[in-house]
Amino acid sequence: MAVRTVVVVGGGIAGLAAAVALDRSGRRVTVLERAPEFTDVGAGLSLWPNAMHALDALGLAGAVAARGAVEVGGGVRSRGGRWLTRTRNAELTLRFGRPLTVVHRADLVRTLADALPPSALRGGHEVVGIRPDGVVDSNGRFFAADLVVGADGVRSAVRGTPPRYTGCTTWRTITSPLEPDTPGAVLWGRGERIGFTAMPDRRFYVFAAATAARSGSSRAADLRRRFAGWPDPVPRLLAAVDDSEVLCHDVHDLPPLASYVRGNVVLLGDAAHGMDPILGQGACQALEDAVTLAVCLDATADLATALARYDRERRPRTQAIARRAARLGAVARWRSLPATALRDLAAWAVPASATLRSMSPILSWQPPRA
Repeated sequence: MAVRTVVVVGGGIAGLAAAVALDRSGRRVTVLERAPEFTDVGAGLSLWPNAMHALDALGLAGAVAARGAVEVGGGVRSRGGRWLTRTRNAELTLRFGRPLTVVHRADLVRTLADALPPSALRGGHEVVGIRPDGVVDSNGRFFAADLVVGADGVRSAVRGTPPRYTGCTTWRTITSPLEPDTPGAVLWGRGERIGFTAMPDRRFYVFAAATAARSGSSRAADLRRRFAGWPDPVPRLLAAVDDSEVLCHDVHDLPPLASYVRGNVVLLGDAAHGMDPILGQGACQALEDAVTLAVCLDATADLATALARYDRERRPRTQAIARRAARLGAVARWRSLPATALRDLAAWAVPASATLRSMSPILSWQPPRA
């Protein structure tokens, strides 16, 4: 069956990227988003080289890069501030063809949405039913589709199965403008970590995680309390945070799914492979999914063949990355002093070149050919 009409459930990064890819291959696409507007309240976002290659395939890498900032370098530091690993973006770019770019999530969502016809974007539609020939929203309205794309996040209604709590809570925010006098880094403590990276307009994206349950204080107050006394520039960055701009979420991931496909329904993004954010690959993998799905559909007129190829190409890769993220997340959540000291020593002993090589299976991705 040839795919002419597509309904995408979810208007975040995954859904919009899929819509752009499918729209540009000549299909009639409708994006249904539960929220009334196509906006994103998230903070910053790291787009690694694989994500930038995916955006290249969508024709949007230049537009996204213009709204972002190239990270000069970064790495991991200890709780005391000592560098354990260093990454130079110039080396990253040379090896993988694109730099690490940091953008505001809302800017990426806006760029993707602007690449679609306004008529394709339907806000205020919560999908409550999936049928062989389309979907039904909460008002009983039916949307016909040859293909339904489930891109509605880790708590996906299209997928149906619940996610699992990882034991980790995260905070994300963006500072007011500061002098960008420090390279980005992640500081690892005992069951806690905090990171930061420069964004455009002299702002910094700050992200933190902890294993302990949240206190009853405000999100910003809890963030400052947990990381009071950490090395510079952490106190300076947190002092430049607007309390109303701090986002706090429990982290969930998914047990591995047996398939990303059911009939004419296909999952992508967090709906398919929600993972621990420690590798910064959630949005990156969603962009890869979107590009790959369009390539698979363009390669054959048979929907079942196209979706089988998509599942074959995406599920092993994304589940391997999710497993890697889960392992690293567990290590980052270690709390005992002997264990964290051993962890930090091991990280310090690994050469930077070896760290870069270890990232190659993830960052060397290129769009598949039809």
